[in-house]
Amino acid sequence: MTLSLDATQLDRYSRHIIMEEVGPEGQARLLEGSALVLGAGGLGSPAIQYLAAAGVGTIGIVDDDVVERSNLQRQIIHGDADVGDPKVESARRYVEALNPDVTVETHQTRLDETNVHDLIGEHDVIVDCADNFRTRYVINDAARIESIPVVHGAIYKFEGQATTLVPDGPCYRCLFPEPPEPGTVPDCATTGVLGVLPGTMGCIQATEAVKVLLDVGETLAGRLLFYDAMEMSVETVPYTQKMDCPVCGEDGIETIDGIDYAGGCRIDAD
Repeated sequence: MTLSLDATQLDRYSRHIIMEEVGPEGQARLLEGSALVLGAGGLGSPAIQYLAAAGVGTIGIVDDDVVERSNLQRQIIHGDADVGDPKVESARRYVEALNPDVTVETHQTRLDETNVHDLIGEHDVIVDCADNFRTRYVINDAARIESIPVVHGAIYKFEGQATTLVPDGPCYRCLFPEPPEPGTVPDCATTGVLGVLPGTMGCIQATEAVKVLLDVGETLAGRLLFYDAMEMSVETVPYTQKMDCPVCGEDGIETIDGIDYAGGCRIDAD
């Protein structure tokens, strides 16, 4: 049964409701929807902000870190008064102040192979704002087993990338069968990042997640989007599902038990 919108909601979401592609039914679908955001940092901040503003009814937030002053140049849902607080609590306060329709579920922990299935639970879409390859492979593998779409994003200095991984399309391992060798890809703390870059990419991720929840438009499934802020250019590159992919191929895995994520995330063929 579709939830009916009250007068306040009709006002709050009026610009959605007048759109033929959304309408009151679509807005009700968003309010009944659930998104899990992995990371409340640079990418997670704008993703959380716009998912909450759009009226996604339940937003789960996973992050084990605390707010540092150096975060504030790009992690826009946190403020100076939040320094030292857990990011999930700062994010919760932000969302509750922005939109009382949204229920926030906080998980002050690092997602890994031991808790991933409990965390992804019954969510309709996962927004992957992780900053490390181990987490990306864990969430890709577990979400594929659970048939949950994942919106992936990543940033580096002036560049960003995004794609959407749907249950019947290619997965992250079709793009990147194995992670790079440790130490070969520096992080933001080492190389820096343009403060507005994660805002752009996180908004793209939020857009994809809303489209998944509404089941409208064409997502980035099977396409990897590259954004170059220095050149102000956007390019999408198609990629396909690999039949020998150990996760989504013909003989794909049915469990993540036994995968050595700490030792390189590789899945050995039988």
